[in-house]
Amino acid sequence: MKQVVLKHALTDKPKAKDFELIDIDTPNCPDGGILAEILYISLDPYVGTRLRGQHMGEAAPTPGSGLIPGAIVAEVVESRSSKVHKGQFIHAMDGGWTERVALYDDQYQVIDPKAAPLDAYVGVLGMPGLTAWSGVTQLARIQEGETFLVDAASGPVGATAAQIAKVRGAARTIGIAGGPQKCKLAEETFGYDRCLDYKSEGWENELASAAPNGIDVHFENVGDKMLGLAMQHLNLYGRVVLCGLAGHYHGGAPAMTSVGMIVGKRAQMMGLVVYDYYDRWDKFRAEIAPHVKSGKIAYVHDEVEGLAQAGGLMERLVSGKNVGKAVVKL
Repeated sequence: MKQVVLKHALTDKPKAKDFELIDIDTPNCPDGGILAEILYISLDPYVGTRLRGQHMGEAAPTPGSGLIPGAIVAEVVESRSSKVHKGQFIHAMDGGWTERVALYDDQYQVIDPKAAPLDAYVGVLGMPGLTAWSGVTQLARIQEGETFLVDAASGPVGATAAQIAKVRGAARTIGIAGGPQKCKLAEETFGYDRCLDYKSEGWENELASAAPNGIDVHFENVGDKMLGLAMQHLNLYGRVVLCGLAGHYHGGAPAMTSVGMIVGKRAQMMGLVVYDYYDRWDKFRAEIAPHVKSGKIAYVHDEVEGLAQAGGLMERLVSGKNVGKAVVKL
């Protein structure tokens, strides 16, 4: 079977030329586990730093052989488990850029294609969705009538977070995204009341009119510049979820913030690491899947077909050129 590996150790953003497709043996189905054929692979920004060994202390994949990480949706082709049968579908964080994977029972969840489309489970009902739900409902605890701001607004985490905020009663959602195409997507597909294009001149001055009543919850995905701007408009006792630092993942100065402004705003700053919420997959999906199936919560994929295209999509993702959730379909 085929698998994508690194050609060499990385020291910078991954590019398509850094990957190669190799042949490996198909793994055996383990006792008490399954063998699954992968249908969809999720490409996520954290993988760009993981490939350099700079994510949460996790080692980089070994060039030439190591499995590149990625969440998956797959079909069970062999089962030695009482948890799932051949022909059922699973979601697993312990997947990767390969065609088949062997997993033990504690490494996957069984998913229902009748509850939502299968491809939704790599994005809006996968790790990006769980991240968004955890930040909005478990940390910020958005309240009815509040104003919600998020950057990287058309990405899978930001877009899902804003839609969950609306479902939970937010009166106004404001996004920040790069370019008119992404802002149009944010407003027309994801239902933002306003999206500000950070690539346009003087965009920062538009935030006051976009949020005339100030900001109650800010969901940070990018870095300290965006955070500093949001803090200027945060209401007293506002909440800030620190989810990602995409603007700092591939070099530059470490992210910094003004402690004085946090004190002055009496703000709550909450760090979000999605791993802490892996015990809540069922609770999250029980709430969000019906909204996905009905179309109330929308999602958009930037999808390529075949493992050979994964490296090129990863290059686009870490350069901010993707539009929608980056997904490889097999």
